[in-house]
Amino acid sequence: MAAPMLRRFPRGRRFGTPGVSGVLLLGQREARSGAQGLLAVQKARGLFKEFFPEKGTKVELPELLDRGSGSFPQTVYCGFDPTADSLHVGHLLTLLGLFHFQRAGHNVIALVGGATARLGDPSGRPKEREALAPEQVRGNARALRRGLEAVAANHQRLFANGRPWGSFTVLDNAAWYQGQHLVDFLAAVGGHFRMGTLLSRASVQARLQSAGGMSLAEFLYQVLQAYDFYYLFQHYGCRVQLGGSDQLGNITSGYEFIHKLTGEDVFGITVPLVTSTTGAKLGKSAGNAVWLNREKTSPFELYQFFVRQQDNLVERYLKLFTFLPLPEIDHIMQLHDKEPEKRGPQKRLAAEVTKLVHGQEGLDSAKRCTQALYHSSIDALEVMSDQELKELFKEASFSELVLDPGTSVLDICRKANAIPDGPRGYRMITEGGVSINHRQVTNPESVLVVGQHILKNGLSLLKIGKRNFYIIKWLQL
Repeated sequence: MAAPMLRRFPRGRRFGTPGVSGVLLLGQREARSGAQGLLAVQKARGLFKEFFPEKGTKVELPELLDRGSGSFPQTVYCGFDPTADSLHVGHLLTLLGLFHFQRAGHNVIALVGGATARLGDPSGRPKEREALAPEQVRGNARALRRGLEAVAANHQRLFANGRPWGSFTVLDNAAWYQGQHLVDFLAAVGGHFRMGTLLSRASVQARLQSAGGMSLAEFLYQVLQAYDFYYLFQHYGCRVQLGGSDQLGNITSGYEFIHKLTGEDVFGITVPLVTSTTGAKLGKSAGNAVWLNREKTSPFELYQFFVRQQDNLVERYLKLFTFLPLPEIDHIMQLHDKEPEKRGPQKRLAAEVTKLVHGQEGLDSAKRCTQALYHSSIDALEVMSDQELKELFKEASFSELVLDPGTSVLDICRKANAIPDGPRGYRMITEGGVSINHRQVTNPESVLVVGQHILKNGLSLLKIGKRNFYIIKWLQL
């Protein structure tokens, strides 16, 4: 492929036209104002943290978004590098930032970094990422694309507000880097970057002063992210980049590159990083990721992550992670002051996030699992699927057994290898250490009864002691 032509292209390629892949159209838009309100409201909610350039975003950006909210919507993008096969909670704030722009009538792009993930973003990292094989990056990129499209579909289906929205598009930057010749690319692009400026970035300085230093691949990451911004500016009219607060240096590089080539201004907005109670950034590298892929973190686990949030964080998280209006959040917190034991804000927060990520079905599943585990609800247990039981009791042994006539409590315990052979196992039952479907059983010789020991869905939940669970699926009932 020839080197990129760095000249001004006519913009005006519209979303929804033939040849543009990954487009999810969410309706036509109508003229409206309120861009200043959009930025101000999200600033007040705590979602929009920093604006770049600071001077330009006080006047020019609100005016740009105001003009663009009618017949000529603006385009905003955010990048997601596929260093894993799933998004996590740390990605949610930038994704919500995109959704807020979309809800205001602007087009948004979620950019999967199928190329940049090969280099590894050094921002906010004490050491270099472990290199990923090309095949793994491609697989991760496909998975992230599916995840982004799934959350966007839930947003469209379940959080509509009666207004026309902009479009949501998923792209992969591998599309414009594949086939590029290194020397041609550097000759065309490299001359527009100054080493002193690149070296001055806080993320670069931190890594250069670390024991492991910084590789050339990592150093060039900001150049490729800047070129991504330029490419989207030229081909999609994108003038706003959204990113985590650790991305400000990369966003600045993109602004300087575009301004130098075109003389036009673009803008950057950062969102806060999601951290644990110890202040550590939530994510794969830190080992504390709460994933958005059901196979890695179930709807129940995601729901419980937010239900467990502390009182001093929950109001902030309601503003950051939900679309609830600020007056409604104030009302929720007022009720909480009167009845803090009900944990109303935490439950509402958990419900809103789980519904966005996993849909109404995922939220229903999370609530069933909560009732079954923490409230010993037989009704909830009885309608749970095999998948939900496996998600809820991840460490549980799963067995398939045939119900023979006369099968007793002792028989099921032994067939599931839940108790030791001999008198010790027998005593575990008689001394009250065994329960079936949340009901304690003390007679080892009791014959299993369908509807009591065996639920309508053909399952039995066997618990030994306080934490050891065994799931039995009965065959040929």
